[in-house]
Amino acid sequence: MKLNGRFFTVFALSFIALTFFAAGNNAMAAKSLVVADFDTGDKPNNIGGDFGAWDKDPNDESQGTQLAFEPDDALGDPAGYSIRLDYDVDSPNPAYNGFWMKLNGEDASKFNTINFYLRGEVSTGFTKRVKIELKDMSNRPSPYIVTGVTEQWQKFSIPFEKFRRVNDWASMNEFVVVFDDINSNPKAGTVFIDHISFSSE
Repeated sequence: MKLNGRFFTVFALSFIALTFFAAGNNAMAAKSLVVADFDTGDKPNNIGGDFGAWDKDPNDESQGTQLAFEPDDALGDPAGYSIRLDYDVDSPNPAYNGFWMKLNGEDASKFNTINFYLRGEVSTGFTKRVKIELKDMSNRPSPYIVTGVTEQWQKFSIPFEKFRRVNDWASMNEFVVVFDDINSNPKAGTVFIDHISFSSE
């Protein structure tokens, strides 16, 4: 069978287009890393790190955070889940508690932004301000206050430069949500978190 030059031209152009398409997809994939989407139940996060609720003083029953999985996915996946955090810092004692998640030494140096989705629960009330902390392997907390939480899912994207105490982005230790008796108003309520990721913006 005899093939003409037009066939080879079309074939070559198609091959080049597919190559660029694949390269573009790989580049996009390299620009983000899903750390946790909470869609695998109580298993570790997407990078193998454990997570849970924490309390400043487990013996003080007037304060604490309770964690639960909720079938309410921030991205609208009908099979997806988010984390529900029922917090209480209404205590006669200094109060703070929240949610922790291990990052297992993840190398985040190729990214520059952390993203996550938050919303509050109207029926219980919720704080509009939430403290987020990142820690590298020095375990020194680097805080940032997120404001403007509403009852609707919102994506919050925070540049790494806001976390001034993180010195080694190539070896990350922990992501923490903090409710405290200074920033949390009301002092008891419910916040949901979902789809935590690193990205390059």
